Amino acid sequence: MNNYKALDAKDREFLVSLLGEERVYTGETISEDFSHDELGGISQRPEVLVNVLSTDEVSKIMSYAYENNIPVVARGSGTGLVGASVPIFGGIMLNMCGMNKILELDEENLTLTLEPGVLLMEISKYVEEHDLFYPPDPGEKSATIAGNINTNAGGMRAVKYGVTRDYIRGLEIVLPTGKVINLGGKVVKNSSGYSVKDLICGSEGTLGIVTKVILKLIPLPKKAISLLLPFPDLDSAISTVPKIIKSKSIPTAIEFMQREVILAAEEFLGKKFPDNTSDAYLLLTFDGNSTEELESDYEKVANICLEEGALDAFIIDTDERKEAVWSARGAFLEAVKATTTDMDECDVVVPRNKVAEFIKYTDLLQEQFNVRIRSFGHAGDGNLHVYVLKDALTDAEWKEKLDEVFAAMYKKSRELEGLVSGEHGIGYAKKGYMFDQYEPEYVELMRNIKLAFDPKNILNPGKVCE
Repeated sequence: MNNYKALDAKDREFLVSLLGEERVYTGETISEDFSHDELGGISQRPEVLVNVLSTDEVSKIMSYAYENNIPVVARGSGTGLVGASVPIFGGIMLNMCGMNKILELDEENLTLTLEPGVLLMEISKYVEEHDLFYPPDPGEKSATIAGNINTNAGGMRAVKYGVTRDYIRGLEIVLPTGKVINLGGKVVKNSSGYSVKDLICGSEGTLGIVTKVILKLIPLPKKAISLLLPFPDLDSAISTVPKIIKSKSIPTAIEFMQREVILAAEEFLGKKFPDNTSDAYLLLTFDGNSTEELESDYEKVANICLEEGALDAFIIDTDERKEAVWSARGAFLEAVKATTTDMDECDVVVPRNKVAEFIKYTDLLQEQFNVRIRSFGHAGDGNLHVYVLKDALTDAEWKEKLDEVFAAMYKKSRELEGLVSGEHGIGYAKKGYMFDQYEPEYVELMRNIKLAFDPKNILNPGKVCE
């Protein structure tokens, strides 16, 4: 383990001289919020929290930290779920949320240049006002764009449009040494050496700090419609998905949900879902530029689903119905959280045709370990969000059961040729499971990449592959 320097008065003086007293926090003046992420579980306050406003400030702080062997963690909205932004070795935390300007919309090259602290919901609102579209759609709309980049966030529209990495044209990053480099740009194609830009996407803040982003945009589809399809059971719902994909009428999103999660969302929001009588549902969205195109797509898919055993096909075409359905889907995580004392998440991804098998396996685990498990997710890309709930278990019972259930689920995902994380990352919480997944040579390669970027291991240490 590195012998990091504990911060002292001299280090604080340096930060105050650079940023001013009002942007430097220590001890009890640091809000408890900065000690953990959304899921909790692991908690540690930084020794110093600073609000940064420019690349130059980030660069100078990193240069100082590198010279003095001080660990640094960059943090956005703190909406992560694997402890990736928790400063487990103390040190300096850079709050990036003040770097939140949209810098340029280039309508000729269809790019948006912005700072790392801009929120996902601000991006979609801004570009849609200009008739443009940023497709990645992770569920947490208050996450920052740099947070999305660092986890290569996916979201519901990945079936048709891909994930965050597919929309990153260029990045400005500050290296652990304090040096600033630019990766990519506004160009559409690039075969100029290793794609370091793509390596930064998904690196969870361990290789460099993103200080500027160039996003790729596309023209905004003019129309969207959703289909809600109740099925008698999850098996028949999930087995329909490959047939939908093969139909060439590819939906923007294909989500699966079960009755107990819908009931939790209804109670949490105090709103009725259009239908809650079936055990399993598929929720599909289609977008396009004409009503005719949309009707052709959703009718073809609705017919496939009805042939495969769907009990009905609800067309969600009014704003009111869309809001009812998608606000429920957006609230699933919070709704499940509200029903229990604590929970942890397994964010596995498996081949599409193995989703039902994995979910059925979690039902067996519920009985075997006498613990509640709730799940929902992206049926179109095989990314499942499975939550193990603490309820009335003691802390000791909870820890023991959680370890056993997680070990069983990740073992099952490996058997089904899946991976540990589809979109939330590894961070601190899921490292052991990733090490079980990959051969030692793979992990060694990742560690060597980390070493090349960060020879002193001061940038977000203890995460991902360490």
